[in-house]
Amino acid sequence: MEKYWNPEIECMSREDMKKLQDERLVAQVKHVYDNVKYYRDLMDKKGVKPEDIKDTEDLHKLPFLSKADLRDAYPYGLLAKPLSDCVRIHSTSGTTGKRVVAFYTQNDIDMWDNCVARAITAAGGTKDDVCQIAYGFGLFTGGAGLNGGSHKVGCLTVPMSSGNTDRQITFMQDLGATILCCTPSYAAYIGETVHEMGLTPDDLKLKAGIFGAEPWTEEMRRSIEKSLGLKAYDIYGLTETSGPGVAFECSEQTGMHINEDNFIPEIIDPETGEVLPEGEVGELVFTSITKEAFPLLRYRTRDLCVLSRKKCSCGRTLIKMAKPMGRSDDMMIIRGVNVFPSQIETVLIEQGYSPNYIIEVDRVNNSDTLDISVEMNPEQFSDKVKDMQKQERALADAMKLMIGINPKVHLVSPKSITRSEGKAVRVIDKRKLHD
Repeated sequence: MEKYWNPEIECMSREDMKKLQDERLVAQVKHVYDNVKYYRDLMDKKGVKPEDIKDTEDLHKLPFLSKADLRDAYPYGLLAKPLSDCVRIHSTSGTTGKRVVAFYTQNDIDMWDNCVARAITAAGGTKDDVCQIAYGFGLFTGGAGLNGGSHKVGCLTVPMSSGNTDRQITFMQDLGATILCCTPSYAAYIGETVHEMGLTPDDLKLKAGIFGAEPWTEEMRRSIEKSLGLKAYDIYGLTETSGPGVAFECSEQTGMHINEDNFIPEIIDPETGEVLPEGEVGELVFTSITKEAFPLLRYRTRDLCVLSRKKCSCGRTLIKMAKPMGRSDDMMIIRGVNVFPSQIETVLIEQGYSPNYIIEVDRVNNSDTLDISVEMNPEQFSDKVKDMQKQERALADAMKLMIGINPKVHLVSPKSITRSEGKAVRVIDKRKLHD
């Protein structure tokens, strides 16, 4: 029997959910219009007033927000509460050096914890479980999000953070961890390490894994389930809307239920911005209807997916989103970190290199690799191997500072990268993430 954390919300009738969303949306639009000059200006420009929004049917009248708006308004331009009411920030990796910073009141944190508690409960978690969190802690939302939800459910929470895999496995054995939370690629790596240590899934007590923050295939899911002897659940979220827990998978594993009492989803045509009917592939847009400090209305996620109201065997009535099928922009997710070609280009130009480069992403032994081939200018070329290696290391260090992960940099001779007459293909992603 499937358990629920908030049965009255998770199994609410469509009519009651619509009523709740209507009330919350009307109040939120007024809150944002009154307190966020940046968004008020966008509404005024579009000729929309708060009183024009009477229910969710009017959502399409509101202007969109994009990542570019969040960068333009950095750091405080989209804040809807006094800083004295805010208790925390989280941040994404900066796309061109400028990060996106999201703010939280205590109520925002409580709402977020509640959403993640639903995800943990859907994965079979109760207060009798030991929940090991191997997502990164810090500005990244993964660690903090799962930590808060795990506390809420009452699990014994093990805030390991990522890395130090031998110690992770020792703790799993010693403490009898039953739920593992991390990126899918790290879960796969833990599975391999377990095997290399001569252990089997029977040596662990894991029953469920909650894996998110990067794309992963059904093949990878099955492989992790086998290597760790657990059931693997997907979780979805963005820093801009709070973090993981915007949507979560139930035991049916056919998409993720969106916490519609807090986030209204829409699917739009990425080119025209027109709202598409249910069942069509388009760009996912979220409106936060309960966030106080950083309430984004019609935020364009750039994730391409499908929404479905098909009845779910778990009993939840919350709408489902399919796994994102890719992005309508050029962002790559590598080891759970958002990486943009524009970041890499920024570093190259700052370091005096030509903007001719090729990014190759692959997955080797279930871990993402990032190789960047960079063309040198004639004056940077040296026939001394030592000099070249020194330059490659310095450039790799500068990249790591910008994107937060270690790439392998290969300096190649001038004019050796093929020029494109159309749109340059800068990224070769060899990972088979989408079937």
